[in-house]
Amino acid sequence: MAIIKVQKGTKDILPAEMPVWHFMEEKANEVFTKYGAKEIRTPIFEATELFARGVGDTTDIVNKEMYTFEKSERSLTLRPENTAGVVRAFIENGMHRLSAPVKLWYKGPMFRYERPQAGRQRQFHQVGVEVFGIKQATADAEVILMAVNYLKALGLNDLSVELNSLGCPECREVFKTKLKEVIKPYLNELCPDCQARYEKNPLRLLDCKVEECKEIYAKPEIQAIIQSDFICEECASHFNELQGYLNALNINYSINKLLVRGLDYYNRTVFEIKSNNLGSQNAVCGGGRYDSLVRNLGGEDTPAIGFAMGMERLAALIGNKKDKKTVAFVVSNSPLEAIKLTEELRAKGITAEFDLTNKKFVKQLEKASKVAEFAVILGEDEIAAGKATVKNLATSEQKTIARNDLVEYLK
Repeated sequence: MAIIKVQKGTKDILPAEMPVWHFMEEKANEVFTKYGAKEIRTPIFEATELFARGVGDTTDIVNKEMYTFEKSERSLTLRPENTAGVVRAFIENGMHRLSAPVKLWYKGPMFRYERPQAGRQRQFHQVGVEVFGIKQATADAEVILMAVNYLKALGLNDLSVELNSLGCPECREVFKTKLKEVIKPYLNELCPDCQARYEKNPLRLLDCKVEECKEIYAKPEIQAIIQSDFICEECASHFNELQGYLNALNINYSINKLLVRGLDYYNRTVFEIKSNNLGSQNAVCGGGRYDSLVRNLGGEDTPAIGFAMGMERLAALIGNKKDKKTVAFVVSNSPLEAIKLTEELRAKGITAEFDLTNKKFVKQLEKASKVAEFAVILGEDEIAAGKATVKNLATSEQKTIARNDLVEYLK
């Protein structure tokens, strides 16, 4: 009978890999909690309409990459990202009534049907933060700072932040019109995706990865429009204020006018954080402001900003972490005494194991040396005297102590 294998674009996270995942999750809880963020867990599937309205029906995610299925005549989709789901939860659970800011963080699997490659899977994991209720640039600065400090807590220190402002809907429309005018003579030379974006969402043209398109957008007359200060006075003031905060906080950043992000809901601030840990730049975080999304999904008008990071990419940058050894391995020819002592230790917070197959003493000690810090030996003499011999498996030092003192000694 043929073996059923894992599906293309998905991956088992094996026990040997779990230490780095636990590390990322523990640091997320530690860092984000310091900033007052609370963890939220949303369902992995939602109504398809949530992503069509939230992410945008002109995006590649909605048009090409979603896992959508019908059930009881309802269209459901495995979440391709989590901002829309968190916004839905924010609205549905009346979180707008909470005192602003409302800070939420999440972790979990996302699903996109795309070509699997290094660091990119069809089921992948993200960790992210969403902050609701603050329109001022202080929120933008704090969110960027939160992301930077999380990455530093993971040991990723060679970081650079790229910033841009997409402006508000009003000033962005003026920019879109000028951009379409200057690109129009080259329209037939663009890739099919860019030709579709030209009408539906011309800002997304700047996000194209096709070399021929990038060459066209590099032309002087097009760059003149891209590099122009098109945003209105209010949006420019917001962007300048943000830069002032980042300068004061010594955050290393640069302005990238080509940075538009791949989702339709962004306005004003957008940012990416790159890491140089592996010698070449890797984008490890993306985010921005989405002040109209809560209203577009049926909630009250609420400013918001957030970010997300791909955990597979973070894990690759961090590298392997050694799993912690079990503290105690109980060695005994009496399975009953071994299981009793092992449970006593576990009840007192000591990680402990014993040999389930009741091998000979020597074999048990061999196993202990591979998986534990200490061998706790219960021979006939120790059992009779209510004691145990503890062997430090790193130094080979041994000490016989009373059973009542064992927990304190191991701790």
